[in-house]
Amino acid sequence: MEKKYKRLTLDERIQIEKLLSHKKSYQEIGTILGRHKSSIKREVDKCGKEYSAQKSSWLAVSNSSNRRWKKSKIKVCKELEDFVLEKLGKRWSPRQISVSLKLKFPNDKSMQLSHEAIYMYIYVHAKKELKEMLIKQLRQKRNYRGNTRRGKDKRTTITDPIRIDERPLEVLGREIPGHWEGDLIIGKELKSAIGTLVERTTRAIIIVHLKARDASTVRKAFEKEFKSIPKQMKLTLTYDNGTEMAQHKLFTKNTKIKVYFAHPYSPWERPTNENSNGLIRDYFPKGTDFNTISKARLKEVQNELNERPRNVLNWKTPKEVFSEKIIEQIN
Repeated sequence: MEKKYKRLTLDERIQIEKLLSHKKSYQEIGTILGRHKSSIKREVDKCGKEYSAQKSSWLAVSNSSNRRWKKSKIKVCKELEDFVLEKLGKRWSPRQISVSLKLKFPNDKSMQLSHEAIYMYIYVHAKKELKEMLIKQLRQKRNYRGNTRRGKDKRTTITDPIRIDERPLEVLGREIPGHWEGDLIIGKELKSAIGTLVERTTRAIIIVHLKARDASTVRKAFEKEFKSIPKQMKLTLTYDNGTEMAQHKLFTKNTKIKVYFAHPYSPWERPTNENSNGLIRDYFPKGTDFNTISKARLKEVQNELNERPRNVLNWKTPKEVFSEKIIEQIN
């Protein structure tokens, strides 16, 4: 029986992008993925000059959907399209719009739409002028859908990283506080940065002032911030693969906080931190020179965010829930 061709998955495309950055040949990539080298070549060629896993994935989805686009809900139903455009104009995220539609029209399937379908409408099927306007209304304002980290993987290997797979299962449930996620937000021309730490259960945010981005500076700054946190509220830290956390062993020794590293190109493994970074970007948009932002101003923003009611916390603030969890842990 003839073997049926199986389309490349996003995970495979990410692997192709990474292996290309390490100068692997089509034959070597094909062997690693269990694919013929000609399949790899066709995949790379369709992307043009620089291969991008996310771009390729969107091209594939777009091509398969173009034949059905005239039957798409959002183009057939004027009420649905108007609703989506109105909420995008109010800077609602596609996810918020999708959930709102389900709540507002629970029994009307024609008025329900997935967030990915909304992204598809914005990035693929909207006319040029409308597309540019809609992208500007999105929080991250990317010119394409997906992870911004693309091209060559210039990050050096972190010595003895403990991967997220070994992290305690209790972290996923968010019922036990004390598990944090961390990252950097990079400033103008990559010449400045701030650190961000967020507690998964309470969504409490710490914004860290940094004089530099090297591993020693970041480690010391993070250690200083954690000193004021009660012991029972600092158990683990899940971090990106940035080399600023290269001194993770010393950090763990000094703070007793175990550091786990997410997989490369997997921002969804640190969802709380990714969302929090978006909230912080509302105050400090791309192009901000963090060298000109005082520590006092960073703490003002931190306090505002921690004192803002959150739907995910039943409209309590991160500050309130964090205090409650401290009392619960003591008792």
